[in-house]
Amino acid sequence: MFKNSLIRTVFLVGLLGVILAVAAVAMRAGVMTKGGHSQTLLEQFVVSGGWIVWFILLPMSVVMVYLAAECSLTIRRRKLLPNGRSREIIEMIQQYGMKQFNSRIEGKNDLVSLAMIKAVNRSGTDTEIVEDAAAELLQEQGMMLFRRIEWLNLIGNVAPMVGLFGTVVGMIELFNAIVSAGGQPQPAQLAHGISVALVTTFWGLLIAIPALAMHGVLRSRIETIISDAAVETELILRKINQPVSSPIKQETLKQKPAIEQLPARPTARIVIQQRNEYSAKGH
Repeated sequence: MFKNSLIRTVFLVGLLGVILAVAAVAMRAGVMTKGGHSQTLLEQFVVSGGWIVWFILLPMSVVMVYLAAECSLTIRRRKLLPNGRSREIIEMIQQYGMKQFNSRIEGKNDLVSLAMIKAVNRSGTDTEIVEDAAAELLQEQGMMLFRRIEWLNLIGNVAPMVGLFGTVVGMIELFNAIVSAGGQPQPAQLAHGISVALVTTFWGLLIAIPALAMHGVLRSRIETIISDAAVETELILRKINQPVSSPIKQETLKQKPAIEQLPARPTARIVIQQRNEYSAKGH
């Protein structure tokens, strides 16, 4: 837990450092306007948006980038459904049994291992109950993963609304400037309201598009991984339910004669018939 928190803190600090570095470069890289005034990229795309960009959209963009990066690194098939884990679990159960399974596989964090561990803890060694419990636990883990990426969906839906809110604020400032100028404002007096309207809309779309795209990709990935994990869990339970024939038992079966080769015992009717024939002959 402490290690994960430390990684998240380092990532956020690094991300903020990158943003500040880009802002510093943008402040130096000026863009000359027709009037000869040098306007930086920071002024064009951040400062012109006003407080809505600074205090709402910029923090939202940082959170979106962090969530997208973290979910992309943690929700992976190599981490959640590693190759060869099913075979390892089958061999472990066949060798040590269901009672010692949890102690042997402790520390594994993939979906199949967690589902099997929790299912055995809840249901004991009854394989039919374990199968139902494992399917239920896989569904719970899938819902947990869906809840993690749901923040991306929320940001992707809220960001355009915040941009639209900024557009409305910019239009209000624009009309206030017209009223203040007596109906004949100068273009410079209208520039601030137009900048707020356009820049906030720009940031809202800039945040929403990658957030919704990453949510769709991660959702499809989770559905595929959970489906494959359910198939592997069912395969594990099917394998461990099959009787395991040891070499000693197979050798014993080979030494025993087949039923067809054994001499048939005479039934009671045959014995009585033979005795009557023997008596009829006068013996």
